[in-house]
Parts: sequence; structure tokens; C-alpha cells
Amino acid sequence: MNTMLETSELPAVFDGVKLAAVAAVLYVIVRCLNLKSPTAPPELMYQDSALARFLLKSCPLLTKEYIPPLIWGKSGHIQTALYGKMGRVRSPHPYGLRKYLTMPDGATATFDLFEPCSEHCTGEDVTMVICPGIANHSEKQYIRTFVDYAQKNGYRCAVLNHLGALPNIELTSPRMFTYGCTWEFGAMVNYIKKTYPQTQLVVVGFSLGGNIVCKYLGESQANQERVLCCVSLCQGYSALRAQETFMQWDHCRRFYNFLMADNMKKIILSHRQALFGDNMKKPQSLSDADLGKLYTATSLMQIDDNVMRKFHGYSSLKEYYEEESCLQYLHRIYVPLLLVNAADDPLVHESLLSIPRALAEKRENVMHVLPLHGGHLGFFEGSVLFPEPLTWMDKLVVQYANAICQWEKTKPHCSDSEQAVSGQE
Repeated sequence: MNTMLETSELPAVFDGVKLAAVAAVLYVIVRCLNLKSPTAPPELMYQDSALARFLLKSCPLLTKEYIPPLIWGKSGHIQTALYGKMGRVRSPHPYGLRKYLTMPDGATATFDLFEPCSEHCTGEDVTMVICPGIANHSEKQYIRTFVDYAQKNGYRCAVLNHLGALPNIELTSPRMFTYGCTWEFGAMVNYIKKTYPQTQLVVVGFSLGGNIVCKYLGESQANQERVLCCVSLCQGYSALRAQETFMQWDHCRRFYNFLMADNMKKIILSHRQALFGDNMKKPQSLSDADLGKLYTATSLMQIDDNVMRKFHGYSSLKEYYEEESCLQYLHRIYVPLLLVNAADDPLVHESLLSIPRALAEKRENVMHVLPLHGGHLGFFEGSVLFPEPLTWMDKLVVQYANAICQWEKTKPHCSDSEQAVSGQE
């Protein structure tokens, strides 16, 4: 009798275990995909001014909910992984011309030039000068998608190819791109200004490119001539403050650090002969021993310390990060400046977001935009599972640029008080 009771209870026990296992799996999925997170309009930080009011009226994306794909779009890790692995879906192939510029030290800078596909909404000649993310170039899918969309909205686009990033372009000097070197970007901008004397510029920087463009504009007032506005996307603002967070395991930053370091190693080693060979004059502080340290490096900081800082003769990693970060230059930018980050960006620690917030609280020309979701340069949109080719980020940059162009065109008809965008420190 007892044996029969025990036998009949076993299936119930097994069913209970299965239900518990299913519940545990569902719980993990909900937590990992962040499914309980709400959707909301971006958090905005700005000073009340005529410009800010105009932007809020002219850019619906600033006040509208950003709704990511339902199943996975609220996970910053998945957004970041999709951007990193495939860039964008169904990416177009805009046609451009590659330009080559010889730098004073013998390096060969390259950028791709794309003409507009239609007239701009203001009827003006406007060029977007674009700086991609770390080790990226004009052939990356997220860049191609953005350029195609900008072209269709009447913008000429010039896209910098980071020195050493293109696999088919050899280095012609013992130097490659660094975290904050603005030489190649400046050469591209000067070429555009000289070749198109009537054009006005919209400056756009993605991730590391955001640091470079902000640093470039703040280095000299002359660099801001003919610049309508600047947009920085998903940058960290201070490499010195970011380096400690990049060695932490929360939000898997240490893992991302390893993956990015591995990619940088491959790029540097692909130019090993130009950088470490005897046929060219190497930086005095760069030795063959640094090549051995490069092989064993597992973080960007190790690569920066052993190789990257030495291209420009910095005596320490601290000096390199301080001098190459845009942090000390942001307050010198007087054109309208849009700083965009995502609250769930696994690469940019939340402590770094105090930098753009503090800047936007003090300066009328600055607006900081912080959506809840988007990851690092993801910002995909879509209904349930499959993302759309265009992202929220692509649309926002063009919408903001259009609004600034309209603002500049209508300013002469406004009162003096409405025209003022504070340039005071």
C-alpha cells in the first residue's frame, strides 16, 4: 500500500521540479533581457533658452518615448553586441570618393566623401564631417547606414578613416590613430572648408570619435568657424576617469575591455613592420620590448601604456589620458552641442555621465540626452524581434542638425535676446 502511494507521488514531484526549473529560466530571461524596464522619453539636461525651446519644438525625438524592440531591445548588452557584431541590418552601400591627404610627419590620412542625394530642407550647402568609433572607418555598416540617411536629407558627408583602421591602406609613417589625436580630422575639415567655401559644417562623432571632435573644436576658436553644431554619441568624456571602471567586472566591462584590446592588437600587429620595423624611424621611446608586451596585453590600458602613448611622446599613461581627453576642452565649445549617451551603455560607467550633465547645467549651448535604453551605439528600433535598418540615433542626429540649420536661418529675424546662445564661461 505504502509502495503504491510513493509511486503515485513521484510524477507530481517531477512535475514540481520541472515547473521550478521553467520558472527559474523565465526569471533569468526576464532579468537578463530587462523586460520589466519601462519605456520613457529620454532624460534631458539643458538650460532654458530660446535655442532649447526651439529644439524641443523642432525635434520630436527629444520628448518622445524611445521604444526598442520588445524581446531584446531593453538589454544594453544585446544592443551593444548587435552593433559590434553586425553594425546595422540591411545596410545600404552609398557611393563615395576616397581622398588622400599627406600629413606633415609623412602619414597618409584618408577620408571618404559622399555627395548629397537631394536638396537640404533649408536650401543651404551643409556638410557633415564625421569621426567614427575606435578603429572604425567609412566601410562600417553603422557608418554606411547613417551616411545614406544623411545624404537623402541633403547633407554632403565626409567620413574620416582612422589612421591604420582600413585593412587595405598601409601606414606611411610609424604612427596610427590614438584616443584623442585630432590631426587627421582637422586635415579633413580644412580640406572641406577649402574645397567648398560656401558650405557650413555639422560635426558628428561616434564613441571615441565623439572625444576627438569635441577636443578638436575646443582646441581653437578657429576650428569652430563655419560650424553650425556638434553631436557627440556615446563617448566617455574622460579616459583617466574611465580607466578604473573599465577594469571592473560589473556590467561585463572587463570582458568588453578584453575584446576591444584583442581587436586593437590585431590592427597594430597588421602594421607591425611600419610601427616596429627598422626601415622607418620609430618613436624613440618605442622599443622591440613593447612588441612583446603587446602580445600579452589583455586590456586597452596596457596597450595604451606600452604602445599608443609613445606615438606622441607622452611620459606616462596618466599624462596621455589627461591630454587626449576632451574633458578640458568642452567648456571652450561655443556652437550648439548635443551630447548623447544611454543609461544602459555597458561601456560608459554612470559616474562619467556627471560630466555632460554638469556642462549642460551651466551652458546654454549644451544639451545632454539620456535614453533609458540603447546600449553602446545601438539604439535599434523595431516592433518585437527584428530591428529596423535605421536607428533612433540616426534619426535624432539628422533631426537635430535640421533644427539647428533652421535656427541659424531664422535667427536674423528674431530679437537680440532670442538670438543669444551663451558663449560665456
